[in-house]
Amino acid sequence: MSPEHTAQSALAAFDKVVSAAGDFRSRPGQRLMAQRVAQTFSEATLGKMENEDDTPLRSIAVIQAGTGVGKSLAYCAPAIAVALARKTRVLISTATVALQEQLVTKDLPALAALMDEPFRFGLAKGRGRYVCKLKLSRLAGEGGADDDDMFADELAAASFVRHDEEARMLQYASLARDLSTAAWDGDRDNLAQQPDADIWQPIAAEASSCTGKHCPAFNGCTYFEKRKELVGAQVIVANHDLLLSTLGTRTLPELDNCLLILDEGHHLPAVALDKFSTAMDLSRLGWIDTLAGRAKRIGSLMGVSEVADVGRYASQLKQTLEDIAKTVATLYADALREPPSAFGPARVRLPKGELPPELVEPLGMVSVMAESFLGVLNDIAKALRTEMKDAPNEARRLSVLYAQLGMLSPRLESVHATAQLLLQESEPPRAPVAKWFTLAETDGRVQIKACASPILPGSTLRHQLWANVRAAVVTSATLTSCGEFDFFLRETGLKDDEATTTLEVVSPFDYATQGQFVTVQTLADPRNASAFVAEMVLALVRDLAEVQHGALCLFTSRDQMRQAVLALPDALRPKVLVQGDLPRIRLMQQHRERVGAGGVSIIFGMQSFGEGLDLPGQLCETVFIAKLPFASPDDPVGESRAEWLRGVGRDPFSELVVPATAIKLAQWAGRAIRTETDKSFVYCYDRRLSDTSYGQRLLQGLPPFARLRKDAQGRVLA
Repeated sequence: MSPEHTAQSALAAFDKVVSAAGDFRSRPGQRLMAQRVAQTFSEATLGKMENEDDTPLRSIAVIQAGTGVGKSLAYCAPAIAVALARKTRVLISTATVALQEQLVTKDLPALAALMDEPFRFGLAKGRGRYVCKLKLSRLAGEGGADDDDMFADELAAASFVRHDEEARMLQYASLARDLSTAAWDGDRDNLAQQPDADIWQPIAAEASSCTGKHCPAFNGCTYFEKRKELVGAQVIVANHDLLLSTLGTRTLPELDNCLLILDEGHHLPAVALDKFSTAMDLSRLGWIDTLAGRAKRIGSLMGVSEVADVGRYASQLKQTLEDIAKTVATLYADALREPPSAFGPARVRLPKGELPPELVEPLGMVSVMAESFLGVLNDIAKALRTEMKDAPNEARRLSVLYAQLGMLSPRLESVHATAQLLLQESEPPRAPVAKWFTLAETDGRVQIKACASPILPGSTLRHQLWANVRAAVVTSATLTSCGEFDFFLRETGLKDDEATTTLEVVSPFDYATQGQFVTVQTLADPRNASAFVAEMVLALVRDLAEVQHGALCLFTSRDQMRQAVLALPDALRPKVLVQGDLPRIRLMQQHRERVGAGGVSIIFGMQSFGEGLDLPGQLCETVFIAKLPFASPDDPVGESRAEWLRGVGRDPFSELVVPATAIKLAQWAGRAIRTETDKSFVYCYDRRLSDTSYGQRLLQGLPPFARLRKDAQGRVLA
């Protein structure tokens, strides 16, 4: 079948689904998007080339689909039709659990019931979301005792333990009981109450401590059972974090032989920076001795001769890290004397990513020692796997030994990766690595971490992701910034990629009729935080009194939100739900109940509430934006990038800050109108939208609301 015929058949499948579904409605923009998806996935070359000298045809579409377009159907139906015709698979990656669940529990089942050809689908999560039954059984007291318990040492070496031993054991026993009675399936997300990290981490099914098919609990392993469900699935729903963390593995379909859809694509650059950043603790190093002790004991049992050097590697590594910590504390002693920051521990960023000369040699030693130590651990792990294969009756004991090493080896890997990234040098015009230290003093003890990160997500994604992708669709409601795709294309590494095309599908909503964007002109300059917040809060409280049903108020700092809460009159305070006072799910449930009962309910939230919330109709008739959502001023990666841009003669504010803020502002304003019948207002109390040239650029990136200006007293301005 030719690419043109495949695309036409896929679009026909989409049309048939739309006409057959009572709850689906045809929209011109939706069909336009479906057509581009069908074309993109039909024309790309997939799999191995018959002639190795041939160049495969790549095809990538970047599609902004405004709210209400119905993008899930627009990409699912044609993509699945193409995949079935080409005998390949669709990999859908999202940024939020909410969209993953919507696709797997609602959209894909509905689509499967309507398409002519059946297909299977499944949900892929990271291993850490599932329980390791072997670890849980030991911690719950079911697996027998061991002179060297695999968890005691690292818990004792942790900075703090939030749960006493008895409480932890009771919780583990409860989880084991629920697992054995099928009251719980082993998926952390399916627990009624999410356990804290220090409870969950010791029982998570992480790869570093997993022996796979050699484990005695393999046949009933939750993670591998879930993996089996994906084997025959034509559609797999994953997330950006899992996608990037498993590059080069076989956890997900091979990217050169599947159809990749990245929904909520505006998150991709931030996820990439987070995924490829590294950090190591220079202060709490007891784990090194623990790991060395385990390596020597287990390596000796396995007859691995290289363990003779482990003591030296561990001793030199620990001593060198301690020396680095002392040097950092001396070099940056002034940072420890400064008052604590509202953003966390004191941070010292290295200008231009240049290491102090005193740190170059010791970091080189750390890299060498960590690499050598890791080499021995790999030899021991290989010996353990061989022994499990040869002596299956010893699998349980050997799996425990493997886990004892695997629980701590990721820390050593982080030390090695961080040292290498800190040592990386860059020559202009190549962008440097962001490098910084965090320093905190607790109970008289200084805690120091060393951190490093790439500063250009686009460069990282271009080499790590796009070099392996043949066919992809990237979509979101907010991919353009100030009306252009350029910023997003640069951030994702797709700028100047000849295989990439763009398409903007406008929302079907009549924003000019359905909504109004109100800019409130405060007298105080928003850059004068104390004066601005005081004036903004008074204007906000006045406007909140006009809310008739549901509203959402978004703040850029906790101090703003705190002052707004304190300023609420007694009659209004019971109507306000504040982020953090309740779990998010419970807060949203209470909000819906209040509005559904005819009452007034106002949500106060931080930036995480600025996207992903779907509150149609009376649930959100007004969105209040306290201040423009510029990035945190204490971001070392952003600071390093701005420094580099200035160094090469470019303007970081215009090129980086304004476009990033435009996307975020569009997301926040997008909470207002969710259906064709919604009527909503958006208030923004930042006068820079009207008074500055970049404010006008930000407004260009918003939906075409009717616009109005008011002063802080609520009077309409010309």
